Amino acid sequence: MRILIQTGRLPCPANSRAALPSLLVALACFSQAGVAEAQTGEIRCTVTDNGAPAHGTIAVEQNGRKVGAGSCGAILSVPPGKCTVTVRLDGTLDNPAKTVSVEVMAGKTVPVAVDFQTGVLEVRIEAKGQSGTGIVTVNRGGKRIGTIGSGVGARLSAGTYEVVVRLGGQERRYSVDLRPGQRRMVRAQF
Repeated sequence: MRILIQTGRLPCPANSRAALPSLLVALACFSQAGVAEAQTGEIRCTVTDNGAPAHGTIAVEQNGRKVGAGSCGAILSVPPGKCTVTVRLDGTLDNPAKTVSVEVMAGKTVPVAVDFQTGVLEVRIEAKGQSGTGIVTVNRGGKRIGTIGSGVGARLSAGTYEVVVRLGGQERRYSVDLRPGQRRMVRAQF
């Protein structure tokens, strides 16, 4: 009977030596991933409309270069530094935006909360006592904001608007002051 006694290093199968470089590369990647996470900060955007939760989008710039964008409510990872954050409110005719400046630090979350003040404008067109259809144009500060249909409510930022209603070659103009939370109806009679 023979007994083998080996001293020193244990034998290593040839195929496990080939796997060693792959293992080292994987370890390097995982250790770098941890470093990369620590090199970014986060922005958490919250949007409200007249104080009530709302949907919006966020765009982030650093030194005039876009570094991130997404939906408010989700966390957005961005490089650390001074950022210009633009938040837009979804579902409005005038597409309002608010811009804030923040300082993002690595490994930290910066909250950005923006409240928009809006109201609802509805225009009803009447011709000879009957409901009519025409073109309703909404302007603000001499600039066209958009168009709406008769009897359709449109959410707009609070403020003063010029409403131009056209029906059959005729035109009516109205100045409308829309306050936060207000639902304003304009009756255009022809």
